[in-house]
Amino acid sequence: MSEIQSDPWLTIVGVGEDAGLTPAALAAISRAEVVMGPPRHLALLAEVLAETRAEIKPWPVPFADGVIKLMALEGRRVVALASGDPFWFGAGSVLADRLPQGAWRAIPGVSVFSLAASRLGWRLEGTICLGLHAAPLTRLALHLAPGRRLIVTLRDGAAVGDLAEYLRAADFGATVMHVMEALGGPRERLRSVTAETCALDDVDHPVCVALEPLGEALPLATGRPDTTFDNDGQITKRPVRALTLSALAPRPGEHLWDIGGGSGSIGIEWLMCDPLMRATAVEADPARAARIRSNAAALGMDRLQVVEGRAPDALDGLPAPDAVFVGGGLSQALLDRLDTLAPGARLVTNAVTLESEALLARAHAERGGSLLRIELSDAVPLGTRRGWKSGYPIVQWSVTL
Repeated sequence: MSEIQSDPWLTIVGVGEDAGLTPAALAAISRAEVVMGPPRHLALLAEVLAETRAEIKPWPVPFADGVIKLMALEGRRVVALASGDPFWFGAGSVLADRLPQGAWRAIPGVSVFSLAASRLGWRLEGTICLGLHAAPLTRLALHLAPGRRLIVTLRDGAAVGDLAEYLRAADFGATVMHVMEALGGPRERLRSVTAETCALDDVDHPVCVALEPLGEALPLATGRPDTTFDNDGQITKRPVRALTLSALAPRPGEHLWDIGGGSGSIGIEWLMCDPLMRATAVEADPARAARIRSNAAALGMDRLQVVEGRAPDALDGLPAPDAVFVGGGLSQALLDRLDTLAPGARLVTNAVTLESEALLARAHAERGGSLLRIELSDAVPLGTRRGWKSGYPIVQWSVTL
């Protein structure tokens, strides 16, 4: 293990709205040749910075431009200012990922989540904390449930109205919103409203909102209702989807290929299992590919990668999968291509047609695995009574390659 430098060129300092700094942070700023930070933070520390000889550089917009300018300062003694705790939905990890260990150190301040929880008396370890200042509000979809508590950061005051509108559209209009501005500083303000009645038009930045959701949550079990996903009929139906995901056996951090994505339901539910999951949906039809993206975004799973193309050709260059689901476009050429994957990858494929069923029967005979026939019937009106209406039987082959 390499020894960490005692005096790296970059110090990342967390700044709160009260402009209070630890002795270590003050010492780092006093020794700095350059102090770089957002204009708001530079203004908060104006008195401290006036006593230094450091060159003051405002952080530009967009944020990425500032990262480039900061990296160009390597070799000088630099302090980068960030909000609160730089490593909790802050700039810290972005900067640290660009530098070797030992080239930087961090002096965190109090995070906005800690301040918000302390104002409300909430147990922080039991509260979901999300950084939505640079992410879509749809990331909330999987977390909204009665009895839960959430704290989310937002980009600006106008985003509070956007959040209320999102909650109303999701039938969570009764949700209590604790709107908190400039926590920890002289401008601090806390107001509580419901999403249904929210009409705040004077919210100042920086802002976070604590939520107490009220509404109907998405089910936790795999096999969500088919109505969860916009579709044109090309969807793995709920009971079969549950059996398919069980066979795929997702584990944290794994990558799925969802081939013949249709509505994207398999790939999206795979991602819902854990924040570390990764998935790529491959779909030949452009309209369906667009629908997959829309479904993923609406459910907060916008990290789903969608590839337009027909397998097996569209698989070239994709990151290797840990599991593969074939929901459409099954062919001998595709099975042969999947045979080239690294040993240990799990394959699950569903067949409805006789031709596809014959392919799976032959593949099962040659490669082993499990072959399952799924037959489902729904109760439907039959005259004045009811009877069973059978769906097409589905043959599911699952195997470890």
